[in-house]
Amino acid sequence: MLEYHVKARRLDAHGSRAETRSAAITLDTDVAGRPDAFNPAELLLAAVAACMIKGIERVAPMLHFDLRGVEVLLHGIRQDSPPRMVSIDYELIVDTDESDQRLELLHTNVRKYGTISNTVAAATTLEGAIRRA
Repeated sequence: MLEYHVKARRLDAHGSRAETRSAAITLDTDVAGRPDAFNPAELLLAAVAACMIKGIERVAPMLHFDLRGVEVLLHGIRQDSPPRMVSIDYELIVDTDESDQRLELLHTNVRKYGTISNTVAAATTLEGAIRRA
């Protein structure tokens, strides 16, 4: 089993900082919000996107899948009471000349082997599509 460690600390009433290894990210923990940092919901969406892109990076060589780029668009819906994400929709946009069948194969692999996307999908609705750029 793999283990992960992150340390987060409050900087002030406007933000916090999370650190792991030699990386750090400013967190929007201001009740009023702040435009220069990801809030917790946006961090969750970013984690799903990173998981999908990393999954593509992992399976593309195994599938001999040629691509020039990948973009992930995500949209999350949050309910207030009780507070939770009720759904996340995504669109994977792949810049490739591969066939539609191979594009779907890539999508199948990304959905099947994503640690974060599988965890999120077990807790809420996670639906999306893949398309060519």
